[in-house]
Amino acid sequence: MVKKINKSKTKMPAPRTIEQLRDLALSIARDEAGVSLGTKAHSVLARLVDMPEQAAVRSISELAKVLDINASTLTRLAKRLGFNGFSDFQNVFRDAIADNRSYFYSRQAGRLLATATDAQEAQEELGVFNHIASDTNTNVQGFIAQLDPATLQSAAHSLANAGRVRIHGVRQFHALASFFTYGLGLLRSDVALLNAPQLGIAEAISQLDPGDVVVVASCAPYTQSIADVAEIAARHGLEVIAITDTRSSPLAVPAKHSFFVPHTGSFFSNSMGAYIVFCEGLLNLAAKELGDKALQTLSEREQMIADMNIEV
Repeated sequence: MVKKINKSKTKMPAPRTIEQLRDLALSIARDEAGVSLGTKAHSVLARLVDMPEQAAVRSISELAKVLDINASTLTRLAKRLGFNGFSDFQNVFRDAIADNRSYFYSRQAGRLLATATDAQEAQEELGVFNHIASDTNTNVQGFIAQLDPATLQSAAHSLANAGRVRIHGVRQFHALASFFTYGLGLLRSDVALLNAPQLGIAEAISQLDPGDVVVVASCAPYTQSIADVAEIAARHGLEVIAITDTRSSPLAVPAKHSFFVPHTGSFFSNSMGAYIVFCEGLLNLAAKELGDKALQTLSEREQMIADMNIEV
């Protein structure tokens, strides 16, 4: 008698918190989850967990329009993740924002954009600034809602105590990398842009030792070279900190710590305001981690500026 083998698989329990959904999105990107998604479906999931307030309140057709997909894609995604359907999936987002103060300002910013007065719109010049300021506020609250204190503390510790720190960003993110390098360089020594002398990325990485930190920054559309640096640096034992946009970002996969900052808005390119705010916060945490050492370094920098008569 031939014994039948039961090939049925145990259904994966559906995530029941927004944090579990976010962890799952990152695990899928790293191919560490018990479920796999296509590139498009994974991108949709990553975008949804980054905008829980919209995922919670919009209908399936409205969400599909925002994401530029068919509504059926959302239904299939929900079932693939172990939910009974889209409504069951959406309840995770609704529970996340219900009476949650983390999303209060995001909701307020959305209302502000929706209730702009005719007088404001009539003043076209001021309206441009009002829209960008409101967009930036929404993006800032979007990344604040996703921050994990333990991850922040660990990243700040590494930035403060690693032997060397190198920052890498190109194109629009070159300005952010320069800002971060300047700020951290005020607090400690051996901080620089990864390819500051333009001698080559390979040479710059080869000069670092395991445990040194490489901070990479990019958002969609991602710069391939930044993703390559993140992967190669991690492979060589360097600690990678990624400042990017979603959990489907190629920078997030090899990074030890990833921070997700939205960049949507009315600016003709990716909005960078929230990225600057995030970097200021992370630099403040690094300063706090360094304590008296940061004060000593700042004092030395101030003395050097005075000796060279740089400021007037």
